[in-house]
Amino acid sequence: MRIFLVIILAVFINDPKEIAKINALKKEAQAAYLAEDYELALAKYTILSDSLGVNDPAVKLNLAHAHYHLGDTAGAKLNYGNLASSESNKLKSIALQQLGVMSKEVGKLEEALQQLKSAIKADPSNQEARYNYEVVKKLLEEQKEQEQQNQDQQNQDGEDEQEQNKDQKKDGEQEEQENKDGEDQEKSEEEKKNEEQKEQEKKEGEEEEQEQEKSKEEMTKEKLEEMGITEEKARQLLEAMRQSEIKYLQHQKRKPTKRPPSGKPDW
Repeated sequence: MRIFLVIILAVFINDPKEIAKINALKKEAQAAYLAEDYELALAKYTILSDSLGVNDPAVKLNLAHAHYHLGDTAGAKLNYGNLASSESNKLKSIALQQLGVMSKEVGKLEEALQQLKSAIKADPSNQEARYNYEVVKKLLEEQKEQEQQNQDQQNQDGEDEQEQNKDQKKDGEQEEQENKDGEDQEKSEEEKKNEEQKEQEKKEGEEEEQEQEKSKEEMTKEKLEEMGITEEKARQLLEAMRQSEIKYLQHQKRKPTKRPPSGKPDW
């Protein structure tokens, strides 16, 4: 059965009419592609590749290009990926180059650099692959430099924040010390004020006592004058009374105490 299909396919491809049809379709697809009518070109290249089974590297490459120009990323990757394993080094290099360009467009610079490097390795004469390789390499260096600058800036911001926190802490401690000093000063002033107040109250108390003593002396003097006794006479009387009291107390101390009768309780 398989041999039968191969024979039919061989006959079909060798049919002059079919060959003429394929060549005409190739020209139409090529003309559409050059005219940048990528939709028409894609349709004709798809017929050639899928329906007619044309295994022409140019057809397959332009089919992938048409997908790419129409923004069909999935279709372009699929077809470029199939060509990346081609036995033709030139075709393989172009396919890898295009995959690298597509990776660059979506910001996958590391992946793009490796794909372009493989494209150059497949075909060292591919100048477009070399150019794109240098572009991606420069972009990658700039990206890494920017990332380093961002990291340095973050580190600097972190150090600035730490320094700011230290300054704030220092200001807080200074303010706290100032408040404490203010409180101590207020306390000291308050204590001083209380001591002054106590001193004033003591002084006023002494003056009041002096006034009361003076008032008593004046009252005593007035009473003595009323009684017709001089101060000297009153002092003599007081001294005589004091001496008499002393003698009385001494006499009381000299009196013997009675002892209870023998043999009787002492209560």
